[in-house]
Parts: sequence; structure tokens; C-alpha cells
Amino acid sequence: MLGWSRGPDKKKELPEVTETSKTLNIETITQGDLTWVNIEYPTPQETEWLARNYQFNQLALDDCLSRKQISKLDVFPGYLFFVFHYPLYHKETRIATKQQWSAFVGENYLVTIHTGEFKTIMALFRDCQTNEESRKEYFGGGSGFLLYRILDRAIDAYFPVLDKILSIMEDLEDVVFDEDIEAAKEISILRRDIITQRAVMFPTRNIFVEMENKLKRFSKVDVSHYYSDLMDHMNKICETLDEAKEIIEVFKDTDFVLATDRVNRVVRVLNIFATITLPFIVVSSIYGMNVHLPGGLTEGRWDTFIVLLLIMVVIICVMLIYFRRRRWI
Repeated sequence: MLGWSRGPDKKKELPEVTETSKTLNIETITQGDLTWVNIEYPTPQETEWLARNYQFNQLALDDCLSRKQISKLDVFPGYLFFVFHYPLYHKETRIATKQQWSAFVGENYLVTIHTGEFKTIMALFRDCQTNEESRKEYFGGGSGFLLYRILDRAIDAYFPVLDKILSIMEDLEDVVFDEDIEAAKEISILRRDIITQRAVMFPTRNIFVEMENKLKRFSKVDVSHYYSDLMDHMNKICETLDEAKEIIEVFKDTDFVLATDRVNRVVRVLNIFATITLPFIVVSSIYGMNVHLPGGLTEGRWDTFIVLLLIMVVIICVMLIYFRRRRWI
């Protein structure tokens, strides 16, 4: 639905709400001369509406429908186009997936396009819908400042996820060195999660480097220190993810070494058992042949059998003493 708007647009008339546009998944908020257009679950119908009313580049609109774009910043005459990614953490599977959202930033508008799972945008949009003070605060600095507010909230919402990763790593450290617990699966899950987080946050940080200068012309306030603060937070996040990756790789290597050592100890014991029973096998094989041998039991005598057993026990004891002196056991 085409939604909620307030106040006139002094620089550009907001497109009229037609019967067709009411059926689209589009909501708008207008405060002063700035309009925020929010689109959830975009379809070709929504992008056609944007092309008709804002004359955006068709390739950029196609990128909004694709789920396989890289994070980027494109500069067009009169507006900027962003593709961002954010990690969506699933508590049930303990895995983060990469979600995409896009933004068009112009002199008197901000267009955000996403799948609806980006709760940060929706929370801020609903806040601006219902709270006039929020609208005045967020819209008063221009579209560049409004985009900063979205990104700032998104980064703040990410820190609890990062803290959760660090907490799991602390617990995992004890598990890795506990021989009674298998840690390989937990390490693999966390390692995949960290790799996904890095794949999302590092390209986003590269975009932040360019944003400060590009958004100055779309901001009514000095956004330099705002985006510098965002950059500091992003650097902290990326540094933490780098450290987490190094630590999880150490955990992986340590778990592999310890698991290999456990297997080697089991194999060593089995080899010792196989070796010390070798005299039994050799003697029993020889006397198990269907031929007459000296000392055989054809006559039914048991003294020879007992002597053979004693000889084998002595050989085993000698072997155990030898293994012990060589520190094989």
C-alpha cells in the first residue's frame, strides 16, 4: 500500500496517490521538503513506479530486485544509489545469512528498498510515522542525515550480535580442551558464522569511506563527524571480526591436534594389544596345523601345553618391558 505522508514538498511535488499506486507495497512519509519512500519486498511493479516518478536509472532499479548484488555506491546526476548488506542472525540455527537492502538518496527524498526482514529500517520508519518529534529530528538534516540515522541504528543493533559471538567463543575455549566433549561441530558453526559476518561488514566499511564526501550535498547539517563516528564503529567491528577469525582458526587447529592425539592414543593401545598377542597367534597357528609336531597334544598330554603357555607369557612380559623402556606405552 502507498502509505502515510505529512506536509508539502516544496522542491518536488510528491507523486499523486492513484488507485494503482495504492495496491503497491510502498509507504511514504513527508516532513517539510523531505520525503522518505519505503518499499518492502519489491517487485517489478514497485520499480516501475519509481522509474515513472523519480526517473531512476533502470540498471539501478534492476539491482534492487536482484539478491546477488555486491555492496556498492553508484553516483548518478542528482542522486546516489547504494546497495548495502547486513547479517541476519537466526537463533534457531545459530547461523547468519546475508540480506540486501538498497537506497536512493536525492536532494529532497530518500528511497529505501528491502525485504522487510531489516527490522532497523522498519522500526525507524514506524517511529517517524507516529512521532512528530522524531520526524523533525531525523528529517531536519536532509536525506543524507536521515540515511546516517538508519545506518547508525543498524550498527548499534549489530553490537549485541557481535557480543554473542564473543560470548560463544569464550565458552568454546573450555570445550576445545575438554576431551569428553566433541567441539568440531561447534567450531564449524561459529567459524561459518564469522566468515559470513566478515563477508558482509568488510565491503560495507569500504562504502563508508566514500559516503562522507558524497552525502555532503544532500545534508543540511555537517555530517562529517557523524559519518566519522560510523566509520570508527565499523573499524571496531571489523577488527573484532578479524580477531575472532584468528581465534577460531586457532581453536580449529587445536581441536584437530587434540582429536588426532586422542585417535593416536587409541590406535597405540590397539597396536600394543595386537603386538602382545602375536606370540599366541604364532604358536597357536603352528600347532594348529594338521601335522604331527614335537610337543604336540596328539598323545593327550597337558604338560607340554602348559609349558608353551608359560613361554608365551614370558615373551609378552619381555615385550611390555621393552615397550615401556622405549616409552611407547
